[in-house]
Amino acid sequence: MVMMKTKRHTKILELISENSINTQEELLSRLRESGYNVTQATVSRDIKELKLIKTLGEDGNYKYSSNLREKDVEINYNFHTLFVKSAVHIDYSGNIVCVKCYTGMANAACAAFDSLNWKGVVGTLAGDDTIFILTRSEETSMMLMHDLMKLMD
Repeated sequence: MVMMKTKRHTKILELISENSINTQEELLSRLRESGYNVTQATVSRDIKELKLIKTLGEDGNYKYSSNLREKDVEINYNFHTLFVKSAVHIDYSGNIVCVKCYTGMANAACAAFDSLNWKGVVGTLAGDDTIFILTRSEETSMMLMHDLMKLMD
């Protein structure tokens, strides 16, 4: 599911960079033409998550645009891909999140995680099959664990 969302977000960014799209309805229509069976509510959430803004186009009309760089989208996509294929179990204790991975996958998954500069994370340590993530608080650990678990669903 997360992979589909990431692909859809990438497609949205592609659509708004190549076309002058000025309404949610038009974006919804273009997504459906591209094979994404989504609802208006999903498009609305995607716009919010991607932090799309309306800017004045050369034709004098407002259109959706993004200040996300293509590199940011690629880093996010790479993390999701690697994490979903590597992580087996996630738990936390205090201000430490423990991610169990398939043997040999923890270093790569940890490096991908580090590239995101997750808010509230002090640092990470990876072994062969385990990642420890040190956070600033137990509350941050709990939220991070839940966010990471959502990726695995």
